[in-house]
Order: sequence, then C-alpha cells, then structure tokens
Amino acid sequence: MTISPAQGDWVPSACTLLTVDQPIRVAEFDQFFTTSSRATRRPGPVRLEVIVDPDAEAVARELAERESSCCSFFSFDFSAGAEGLVIGVGVPTAYTEVLDAFAARAESAIEGQG
Repeated sequence: MTISPAQGDWVPSACTLLTVDQPIRVAEFDQFFTTSSRATRRPGPVRLEVIVDPDAEAVARELAERESSCCSFFSFDFSAGAEGLVIGVGVPTAYTEVLDAFAARAESAIEGQG
C-alpha cells in the first residue's frame, strides 16, 4: 500500500501484491485511517507514528502483517502510549517518498474526521 508520487498511485515496483488487489488494500487503509486514527507524528524521515484507537489493535496488526508480506521494505511496530496505540511505520531511506505518501494518506483521513 505504497504511493509512487510520480505516478499518483500506491504501488512501487518492489510491491508483490497483485495489481487487482492493490486498490482494495488502499481502500482498507483509508477506512482504517478514517475510523481509527487520531494523529500522526514524524520523528524522522524514515519513520512515521500513527496514533490510533487501542480498540483497533487487531485490525492494525492484521493490516500491517499483510502489508509487510507484500511490501517487505515496510516495518511495523506497536506500542501503547498515553494518546492511544502507537503504530510505528519504518522504511529504508530509498523508500522515504513512499512513507511520505503513506503519511499524507493518513493525515488526510484524520483531517476529514473533523
């Protein structure tokens, strides 16, 4: 579920998810961000933190597992924070633009909640 900024879509060549399934995955993340995300933080260029409702942990873990299985450059970690569940999303430097686009997608969904 990655965005190639040059093409305006979510999939770099390193992703092994079938083309037909890619829009479905994007929609799943959009839905998750819209219903469960509270805020984002960007502690560095290759790391994003998405704060979500703790009740959404099972969905978050399942999405993260499926995403990292087809886009192995993503790493996900989870921790509890005062604000909620913190999902850490990391990428190698070569995929910073992908993370930028992922963050923009999450931030747009959060802004749309208000």
